[in-house]
Amino acid sequence: MATGLRRHVAGRGQKLRAIRALSQPGCCAHTHSAAWTRSYSAQGDDPRLREIHDEYATIRECYATPRDPVVLAHGLMGFAEVRVAGGFLPTIQYWRGIADALKANGVKVITVTVPPCGSIEQRAEELARGIAAAAPGQRVNVVAHSMGGLDARYMISRLRPPDVNVGSLVTIASPHRGSAFADYVFDEIGVERLPGIYRFVERLGMDTGAFEQLTRAYMTQEFNPRTPDHPDVHYFSYGAMMDRPSLFSPFRRSHRIIGEAEGPNDGLVSVESSIWGTYMGTLFGVSHLDLINWTNRLGWILRKWMGQGPTFNAIAFYLDITDRLAQKGF
Repeated sequence: MATGLRRHVAGRGQKLRAIRALSQPGCCAHTHSAAWTRSYSAQGDDPRLREIHDEYATIRECYATPRDPVVLAHGLMGFAEVRVAGGFLPTIQYWRGIADALKANGVKVITVTVPPCGSIEQRAEELARGIAAAAPGQRVNVVAHSMGGLDARYMISRLRPPDVNVGSLVTIASPHRGSAFADYVFDEIGVERLPGIYRFVERLGMDTGAFEQLTRAYMTQEFNPRTPDHPDVHYFSYGAMMDRPSLFSPFRRSHRIIGEAEGPNDGLVSVESSIWGTYMGTLFGVSHLDLINWTNRLGWILRKWMGQGPTFNAIAFYLDITDRLAQKGF
C-alpha cells in the first residue's frame, strides 16, 4: 500500500522545489520527520511534554499523498482567500501557500469559507455545506486551525450531515477549553457595554456569536459536555508555544494574560487548551499566525543575518500532516 500511496512524480517534485524556494527553507533528505518519532517517545505521562522543536524547519524531498481529500477549516476572523483591488493585486490567502503546496503534492484540497465571527453552530453549518458540495458522501480528512477545530467537532458530533463523511480531524491550536484572553476581554468590556459593541459590529455586517463561545466557562461547561467525539472519527491535535513576544508584537498582552492563567501558549491559545484526542506534540517557538504561514519575513531576514536559519516552516508542517494521514490509510 505504501508504494501506491507514494505518487511522487517528477513534475510534482519540481513544484515542491519551487515552493521550497519561495518559502525560504533549505532542503533535507527524505526521511520521516523526527517530530513524530519524538512525539510518540516516552516523555512522561503529560502529553504537553511531547516537544517538537526544529523538525519542520525544512521541506523534505518527498511526501506521501492521502487518497482522501483534505478540508482546510479556518479560524476566527478567517477566510479562504480575499481578492484585493478588484483582482488587480494578488489574492490574500488564509492558508498562505499551504493549499498550493498540498495540491502540488497531489492532495485534493477543499477550502471552505465560514462566517468569520459567527457562532460555532453557524460556522459548522457552512463547513458542512462546503464539504457536501465539494465531496458529497466521500470520506475526507479535516485539518483545522484555531476555532475551525471547534466548528468541525460540532459538525461531526451534533450536525452529522448525511452527505459528509469525516475520517479524521486534525486540530492545530484549537481552543478546546476556551481561552483566558477571551475571559479577559469580556471582563474588561463589562456586561453593560456588550450590547452596544455587538450592535456596532453587526452594523459592519459581521456576526458576533463566536466571541462568548471562546470563553473557558462556555467551552468546558457547555460545549464539551454536549459535543462528544464521534466513535468512527480519528481525532489528532497539535499545540504551539512561543517565547515572550517582542515589544511590538500583537501577541504581547494576550501571551502574558494566557501565560499567567493557563501556562505556555502561542499568543492566543494555550497548549493545555489545544490538547484533544491523540496529542501529537507541542511546536516550540511558533506563534498562532506562524501556524498558517503568516510568518514575519523581516524576522527571518534578521535571523539569517545573525547566522540563524528558520526553525519552523508551516508548509513543511502541513505536508508532514498529510504524509502521516496517507501512512494511516486515509
